[in-house]
Amino acid sequence: MRVLVLAFVLFGAGLTHAQVLKPFFNLDGEGLWVEGYDPVAYLVQGKAMRGSARISTTYKGATFRFSNTTHQALFKKDPEHYLPQYGGWCAYALGANNEKVEVDPDTFKVKDGKVFLFYNAFFNNTLATWNKNEAQLHRSAELHWAAFQHSK
Repeated sequence: MRVLVLAFVLFGAGLTHAQVLKPFFNLDGEGLWVEGYDPVAYLVQGKAMRGSARISTTYKGATFRFSNTTHQALFKKDPEHYLPQYGGWCAYALGANNEKVEVDPDTFKVKDGKVFLFYNAFFNNTLATWNKNEAQLHRSAELHWAAFQHSK
């Protein structure tokens, strides 16, 4: 009965399948993705940049901000290309512990055209640990992420 009620609440309220995917993203309570950082800047400019509240778009129920309208347009054309791996959660924590952990948006790595974000606080920079065993952690993160997506 609860499943039917949930289905009615989600779909009866006019939410689309894409909006139901919102739990995959690293969002704050307002639905803002990774503290409002520009997902395109990681690939296009090779650096972390805060986005502007005036330049934003919604994708799969999450709000994304951009540092300029060019980045916004690029994202709208191909959002999946610009999204960091694992919804913006810490790649190391997913690979090592199968956990979705917050990130420091300034701590990232671009490899093979993909962006990976990492936790970096309290003398614990998980990017450094990731780099020591990247191949194994990456394989493990991919498996955990696939299992998480299929469980929803």
